[in-house]
Amino acid sequence: MADEGGKKKGKKGGKGKGNEKKGAKVFKTKCSQCHTVEAGGAHKQGPNLYGFFGRQSGQAEGYSFSTANKKSGVMWSEETLSPYLENPKKYMKGTKMVFAGIKKEKERNDLIAYLKASCVSA
Repeated sequence: MADEGGKKKGKKGGKGKGNEKKGAKVFKTKCSQCHTVEAGGAHKQGPNLYGFFGRQSGQAEGYSFSTANKKSGVMWSEETLSPYLENPKKYMKGTKMVFAGIKKEKERNDLIAYLKASCVSA
């Protein structure tokens, strides 16, 4: 099988480089305390993330976003999510997301692969 060799592991950055299964573990340990991913899922301390890919920041219905988030104009994609997840407060000054970030690029790529598979509305 092509995926047994793990050839994508050595590559850095870019689209489609993450491992969805590993990303699910990252989400569970670092994100699930504040976020849900299911369609119609509840908002917690952070918003439900279902459908956020391709949507402008600060637009999840029923969640009270910071002014910085609402006015940022960020369109969520793999390209914008990686630097945000690395350091949310640096990427979006004034955000109320109280998360230090994920410094390891591989972890971010895995998480993004999971989020893309779990949060994209059909």
